[in-house]
Amino acid sequence: RIRSFEDMGFLMLAVDALRRMQVKQISAFIPYFPAARQDRLMVKGESLSVKVNAQLINALGLAQVYVFDPHSEVTPALLDKVTVIYNYDFIRQVIAMQGKDNLVLISPDGGALKKVYKLSEQLGGIPVIECSKVRDVATGKLKSFTVYADDLRGRNGLIVDDICDGGGTFIGLAQSLKDKGIESLSIAVSHGIFSKGIEVLSPYFEKIYTTNSFCDIDAAGVVQFPLDITKTINYEI
Repeated sequence: RIRSFEDMGFLMLAVDALRRMQVKQISAFIPYFPAARQDRLMVKGESLSVKVNAQLINALGLAQVYVFDPHSEVTPALLDKVTVIYNYDFIRQVIAMQGKDNLVLISPDGGALKKVYKLSEQLGGIPVIECSKVRDVATGKLKSFTVYADDLRGRNGLIVDDICDGGGTFIGLAQSLKDKGIESLSIAVSHGIFSKGIEVLSPYFEKIYTTNSFCDIDAAGVVQFPLDITKTINYEI
């Protein structure tokens, strides 16, 4: 798992060591691609971090790079010989555990909307609830949330997104969804960073589902599904 430039350095050293051992073909599974969220320039003078990380990976000349549920289409576009592993199987496991009765998939913002609709298609057309948020670009703080549905009474909501960092988006959205009468609410995120801890999220959600793409978690209310790279690669190939 690459969570820092130090981890990136270890990967580069590992590739070099394998080549010196005459290993002919080397691939890498990078489930959480570093800096994937910084995929466009927002403020003058900042770096395009995802491109820098992609250039480092490309320089290794790997046979194949596997990434799990990248933040946007920018990451795979920047990588050579990349295979994207979608979150479909992960969400299928979530639904198998949670149940499908009165279930709606919730897209937390415009960035997730296209992916959530594709997911819905893969799952047989589960209804999708669209939401949006307004963020102050200069400060990064969230200002407001909108839920594009009038009445969610009797519905069991599952917010689906690629990343949960501090959780501000999910907490703010939870209140807006409860104002619409939603019966129950859980979240499923491919990459659980949880930089402010699980305890800030727990009061708002019945369950928090994630994978071990970023870290291992053992906390009440969290269900973590391990990624099996052997099954994933065999499936994709």
